[in-house]
Amino acid sequence: MPRNIDYTVPPEYDGRKTVHFLRGYCGFSSRLMRKVKYALKCNGEPTRTIDIIKCGDIISVSIPDDDALPEITEAEIDILYEDEDILVINKSPFMAMHPTHNHQGDTLANAVTAYLTKKGKSAAFRAVGRLDKGTSGVVVCAINPLSACKLSGRIEKEYCALVQGELKGEGRVDVPIYRPDPMKTLRACSYELGVEPAFTNWRVEKSFNGATLISLRLETGRTHQIRVHMAFSGHPLAGDTMYGDFMPEIGHQLLHCRRCFFDHPVTGEKMKFEAPFPPDFAEALTKLGKIE
Repeated sequence: MPRNIDYTVPPEYDGRKTVHFLRGYCGFSSRLMRKVKYALKCNGEPTRTIDIIKCGDIISVSIPDDDALPEITEAEIDILYEDEDILVINKSPFMAMHPTHNHQGDTLANAVTAYLTKKGKSAAFRAVGRLDKGTSGVVVCAINPLSACKLSGRIEKEYCALVQGELKGEGRVDVPIYRPDPMKTLRACSYELGVEPAFTNWRVEKSFNGATLISLRLETGRTHQIRVHMAFSGHPLAGDTMYGDFMPEIGHQLLHCRRCFFDHPVTGEKMKFEAPFPPDFAEALTKLGKIE
């Protein structure tokens, strides 16, 4: 069903056009404006984007359902939070985000679509930031295009990773990243060849014998950024056989999006979500602790 939202016009938009209010105050993109322009109301009466509004007017917007949806495939998903505008999930490391030639019908996109469809919602899968297959943790999904537009680039995330070697304190990696082979997903670091600036900040959380649990915050969002940056620094992630050979028996990189912070796209409320480590990540930490 369509998402209906009412906005009250503040004093600073008195005497201005509806379009200026929706674009400037409400954060509607030009693309979304084209979708809603014929379903606008002012104080319960149809209005146009060029009409003048007054302080205290109630502008009602109806955001239509999506037409094109991924294939519906039911699968278990761990939901941390849900409302009319966002869905926050703790993603399993064994689930890919989007359908690809290697993953058809078994992705988070398929599972989320099935979940929302059962609840009578026709919404495309809009993950605000992606996690690689093998990476677990918090994923924020926008249920409508307004949420997607307002959240893009505005979600702060904190990751955790188990890396090879013993680190101390904190540090920053600022080496550019490039793609050696355009036919492969593999990334590499190079000051000479790198075309994408990348910045990764890390801090030690717990040291083990030959391994370190670190928390990380990114200033950029490059593909495989944490994995390739830490490998370049001589501390590849546990289980990440693409960039190293530390604890390969795990079968996937021990990288987890532990927390995220953002302002709600409609209410403006400060939101914070946290996801526990998946079982194999927690088990690896327990084993390392016992070895000490």
